Amino acid sequence: KKKQARNEAQAKAAAIAAEEAVKTEAAFQKEIFAKAEKYAAEYAELEATAISSRRQAKANNTFFVPPEGKVVFVTRIRGTIGVSPKVVKILRLFRLRQINNGVFVKVNAATINMLRLIEPYIAYGYPNLKSVRELIYKRGYGKVSGQRVPLSSNDVVSAGLAEFGLNCVEDVIHEIFTVGPHFKEAANFLWPFKLNSPRHGYGGKKKLIHFNEDGSCGMQGSKIN
Repeated sequence: KKKQARNEAQAKAAAIAAEEAVKTEAAFQKEIFAKAEKYAAEYAELEATAISSRRQAKANNTFFVPPEGKVVFVTRIRGTIGVSPKVVKILRLFRLRQINNGVFVKVNAATINMLRLIEPYIAYGYPNLKSVRELIYKRGYGKVSGQRVPLSSNDVVSAGLAEFGLNCVEDVIHEIFTVGPHFKEAANFLWPFKLNSPRHGYGGKKKLIHFNEDGSCGMQGSKIN
């Protein structure tokens, strides 16, 4: 009888826990959906503002200069055999340890100076929303307890960034694209992207020559997309 009563109590507790888990998951999915809708409206408003500003400038016979990007996507395109230790140190600071590794970097005076020092070894530019989203969804891996874990579900993001209020993949995309208050944590959570080499090789004459001189290295602006 004692064993039967114990089993019944355990079964009842398990049923209650399962019911609570279902309710929690439903609430979580509802919250994620609401966030995604809010972010989509925000992105649409940004796009509409940019289009309106261009049209207004054209109507007034002036030029519209879009604001400079707050984030750049940096990818390494060359090896570092025989180069100065300073260059190697900066590449390691940016976590660009292998050729074709890529990371998101916040634009400020310090990072601009460092990027200029390593320009011959990298290609970088301003990513658009489509590129940020595709990189994270298709090639995104997160750092959870020091391990490289694919972003196959929102639970991975919650495990690494819940303390900063980032609970789903859309939260990470929004934080990176808009350079939110927890950009540093979100960028460090993302494992450096492992990209493939360009299908038809690097564009221009040579990847050793700057992009402005028909090469591949250096600042590429929106062409990085």
